[in-house]
Amino acid sequence: MANQENITPSLARTPLYQTGVELKAKFTSFGGWEMPIQYSSITQEHHAVRNTAGMFDISHMGKFTLQGKNVISQLEYLVPSDLSRLQSGQAQYTVLLNPQGGIIDDIIIYYQGTDTTNIQKVVIIVNAATTDKDKTWILTHLDPDVVEFQDLSRDKILIALQGPTATSHLQSLVTNDLSLIKAFGHLETTIFGKHAFLARTGYTGEDGFEVMIDHAVGIELWQTLYNLGVIPCGLGCRDTLRLEAAMALYGQDIDDTTTPLEAGLGWLVHLDTKGDFIGREVLIQQKTQGVQRKMVGLQTQGRNIPRHGYSVLSSGKIVGEVSSGTLSPTLGYPIALAYVPTELATLKQQLDVDIRGKAFPALVVKRPFYRSKNRVNN
Repeated sequence: MANQENITPSLARTPLYQTGVELKAKFTSFGGWEMPIQYSSITQEHHAVRNTAGMFDISHMGKFTLQGKNVISQLEYLVPSDLSRLQSGQAQYTVLLNPQGGIIDDIIIYYQGTDTTNIQKVVIIVNAATTDKDKTWILTHLDPDVVEFQDLSRDKILIALQGPTATSHLQSLVTNDLSLIKAFGHLETTIFGKHAFLARTGYTGEDGFEVMIDHAVGIELWQTLYNLGVIPCGLGCRDTLRLEAAMALYGQDIDDTTTPLEAGLGWLVHLDTKGDFIGREVLIQQKTQGVQRKMVGLQTQGRNIPRHGYSVLSSGKIVGEVSSGTLSPTLGYPIALAYVPTELATLKQQLDVDIRGKAFPALVVKRPFYRSKNRVNN
């Protein structure tokens, strides 16, 4: 009899998996899912998003809906951001925190408003690898007698349509005027006569929308966008795009041991405008005393690419570690995110990165590394 412990669990597949097979995509394991890493080439797909439009199958991500009385006030205790400021149709990028102020996950909370009976509706999108962990954490802290929680993670397709021409492609398929939707705005509408949730959000640094929809119509939407000339894109260019925009990747750049203040996410922490929340005391202490380490952006020269896990050096001594790094397709030089001691986290600070046993110069630079001119404002 086979040793059950040595059997690798099968990877989950999204409803769009077969479209990737038909387009001869290369697949990889990611967060328990078998996902396309590229369809053509990472660089080609990256430039498509920066210059025209690309689409991503992100159906692997966790999708929750919550409704009931006082949903927002209950969620307030789980995040450092002031959710009371949200108006119907607005969203907040934020983080779930543990008692040590560490980041359980980074999430987006979409507030859909309050009906005439005082029932609030919320959509939450979370990372694929943390879906079960997040669900358990959220349910542990919600009042089940007041809030109805639904996990739609396997029930819906999620497509990210990103790039300068993304909105015009989507506009041809809906009757709503998408130019009225600001960044992090969202609405419910119909596509091909079926219900759809659209949000002006993304993970590329470009303008665009994320569309949550039922399986059959999602497959039809993917094919329609493909016929319109939208380039299918995989996780490979999603990583280079998000890194140029200095967007954190959970599990690499942020995790349970990093706080928002260490990770450069202090803008999510609203200590002065909200009440108690998990991890508040730790963040107050860090705000008062300062943090010992900070995330910085690094730039190196030539083809000397700082990769995840590489050591950061100062005067020959290890002082930090690279969390993410790549050769930027847009900028043409290597970029990275890294954690270093606070005293070394100043702009233009000269450091080194140990790349295969040799020290290469690295300069602390401003983030994001690239800022698109096509982004819309909140």
